[in-house]
Amino acid sequence: MLRLLTGRLTTFSSLTFCNNNMFSKNKRLMVTLIVATTIDPASIGPASALLSMPGWHPGPFLQDMASFVNKDVRLLKHDYSNVREDHLDKRWEAATGEVVDEVIFLSRHTAASNRPALTIHPIGVPHLREDEVPPAGGKPGWAAPPNARIGPWLRLLKAIAESHNLTPEFEVTLEATHHGPVTDSPTMFVEIGSTEEYWKRQDAAQAIALLVWKGLGLDGGTPVGDWRRNNGKNKILLGVGGGHYVPRHMDIVLKDDVWVGHLLSGYSLPMEDNGEAGIGGTWREAINVAYERLFSVNIDIRASYSFLKYQQRLLQSRIPLLAHLAERNVMVNSVVCPLCNRDMGKVRLFFLCPFANEVWRRIGW
Repeated sequence: MLRLLTGRLTTFSSLTFCNNNMFSKNKRLMVTLIVATTIDPASIGPASALLSMPGWHPGPFLQDMASFVNKDVRLLKHDYSNVREDHLDKRWEAATGEVVDEVIFLSRHTAASNRPALTIHPIGVPHLREDEVPPAGGKPGWAAPPNARIGPWLRLLKAIAESHNLTPEFEVTLEATHHGPVTDSPTMFVEIGSTEEYWKRQDAAQAIALLVWKGLGLDGGTPVGDWRRNNGKNKILLGVGGGHYVPRHMDIVLKDDVWVGHLLSGYSLPMEDNGEAGIGGTWREAINVAYERLFSVNIDIRASYSFLKYQQRLLQSRIPLLAHLAERNVMVNSVVCPLCNRDMGKVRLFFLCPFANEVWRRIGW
């Protein structure tokens, strides 16, 4: 089931997931690639804590990058920026012959608030135009397939943080889809924030290491968040709208046991008022990319849409806006917005009006 969650609309679609084996049709081993960089204390700290756990042994080098092996998990350690190291999944496959099933980056998180946080998020910059330069890696109009573990690992991370007395000091949260690097495999970032003091915290590093250890089943338990082990049916959330920390979406994930696709915040849905030419911007392209990337993770789609009445009314121009009433020969004083003196069409009213957007922002949508 795909839930499209916005500040205004909710869409449902049912999906069924294919059952995969641990080996591809060419009988090549499928592996999880964990990536850490030595230049980031919030990355190498959890990686070192993870490597101190049993079962690891040296693996092959990828150029000048050392690797470590534990069952079907590969930890790759390098000395560069995580968000700039494109195609690590394909580079690993070319060097080793192993198929990368998923990529998990360990990283730091920065925030203007400087609040300590443990975060998880998908990656991509699907809203950027081809002539725009991504500020933190990736490529315009691109998003990686979302890692299936995002939702289940958020719930596991919250439990680990609570049991290790990291909360309420640390906030455990999702983030919206953002930044690079470019990958083709299902990917997520797991981060410690938000200042150098917290990036170096050993208790936070240990919590992230334990998340990976338990989440991948390296402790001998059942892996958490594996499409293949969920009886073939999952509810998937595709979040549209809201702020960077997507509080409304996260509330759904924590309470409803849903799995997570891309989370597109308001800044990833740029809209431009082109007057009579209609609504421009790359918001449609961003949503399309985010939606399509869901189906690059071996999903067998069985879609049956069920729109809410509010959504039907908006899409079918049945909400009684002044312009709609005028079209039906109902006498109105004006069809412009009394707040900004612009045409009050449904897209402008709900998505472009500065006053409306401020209302959405203040109520957390």
